[in-house]
Amino acid sequence: MNEGDKIKVMFREMRRFKQQISEEECIRILKEEPRGVLSMLGDDGYPYGIPISHYYSEEDGKIYFHGAKVGHKIDAIRANDKVSFCVYDQGYRRDGEWALNINSVIVFGRIHLVEDEEKAKMICTKLCQKFTDDEEYLKKELENAFPRVQCLELTIEHMTGKLVNES
Repeated sequence: MNEGDKIKVMFREMRRFKQQISEEECIRILKEEPRGVLSMLGDDGYPYGIPISHYYSEEDGKIYFHGAKVGHKIDAIRANDKVSFCVYDQGYRRDGEWALNINSVIVFGRIHLVEDEEKAKMICTKLCQKFTDDEEYLKKELENAFPRVQCLELTIEHMTGKLVNES
């Protein structure tokens, strides 16, 4: 198949477009919220979603994760690199209302294992710094846990976000 024969991947338009939030707001949520749910195609075609912490890089517009080098997640990614990732904020209530207003972001893209050791160290550092500025803790984690860590890089192909009111 040559370049001209490639089929363009189409993503659905948001049905409730009036609730759509801007790309800037989506990025803010990805940067500020500590974790989301990474979903992939698991064993025997069953969906497999896991809560996971992440780091959004403004430099390259990618989302990074880390975890164990072996397991269901790694097997699923090796079998199929298409994933979705959902993040939502803590929400807020308007004065006098009981309903929670929640911003959520859904990302579709392709994920792969990060093989470059220096890049993996940078990812682990950025992820750790998202939770703590304790440099001693970071140093100890890199010394002790890094050899057992597999970093992942998610290239975003499509991203939408929306504000939902629970009422």
